[in-house]
Amino acid sequence: MELFWTALRRKIVWTSDKWSDYEILDTTNGEKLERWDKYILVRPDPQVIWNTEKTHKNWKKYNALYNRNSQGGGSWDIIDLPETFSVKYDNFTFLLKPMNFKHTGLFPEQAVNWDWCAGKIKNAHNARNTPINVLNLFAYTGAASIVCSRAGADICHVDASKGMVSWAKENAVLNNISNIRFIVDDCIKFVQKEQRRGKKYDAIIMDPPSYGRGPNGEIWKIEEELYKFMDLCTTILSDNPLFFLLNSYTTGFSAGCMKYLLEATLGKKFKGLITASEIGLPVKNSPYVLPCGASARFETINS
Repeated sequence: MELFWTALRRKIVWTSDKWSDYEILDTTNGEKLERWDKYILVRPDPQVIWNTEKTHKNWKKYNALYNRNSQGGGSWDIIDLPETFSVKYDNFTFLLKPMNFKHTGLFPEQAVNWDWCAGKIKNAHNARNTPINVLNLFAYTGAASIVCSRAGADICHVDASKGMVSWAKENAVLNNISNIRFIVDDCIKFVQKEQRRGKKYDAIIMDPPSYGRGPNGEIWKIEEELYKFMDLCTTILSDNPLFFLLNSYTTGFSAGCMKYLLEATLGKKFKGLITASEIGLPVKNSPYVLPCGASARFETINS
């Protein structure tokens, strides 16, 4: 019966449960205890609102801990962690490093979306005779770009941060991928330029921040810009788009809200299936899945 409920929870939440180099060992009191390959990290997590007993031995023996301060920032307490290290997912390798605001340069819960995108791309090759063009917006350090490229797509990777794009290029080199087009630009301005050029894409991946600045000081506020931007993105999709993936970690942007956004934009112009769910990661030796944001997906029915 416990296995049944575990499987049901993982079905309701799109769960990234195929990792070998990453796992959540325990969660309590606003923190998660993680293993990244051989390294143990303790990082804050706003979803962890319970205060259970710390029984796992690595709560007292970790390689690095991120201390959050009262102003919302924080700093790393490094015990024994290199400046850079790597983890593997399937046959991919990703470069990591401890960053400001608790990040490592990779969101392991996104693996469930990487696999979905790769599957859509591979299947499309059986039905289409033309290359699959994928636009990855707010593309960060490039994991989705790399997975989709190896699945057979032509990728345009866009991020406003020069540092993140450089990191993504390093990840591409690690994975022997050389056909990704890397662009440092404000995502809205880039899409507007692509619209004027008449460029079309078969799929779009979008993981927008709650707030951000472009390379020339452009301000992005998700609650003010996202609907307009998604509507703009529909103008650069091909007549028969393969998929559109929207992901968000913004508080208040539920899976239902994001599904509504897709229905109000893509759903008005294209025929397809729209689904949405929380995404999450399993907690070791537990039937539970830790929620890690939400995703919404559009896909053409015949692809």
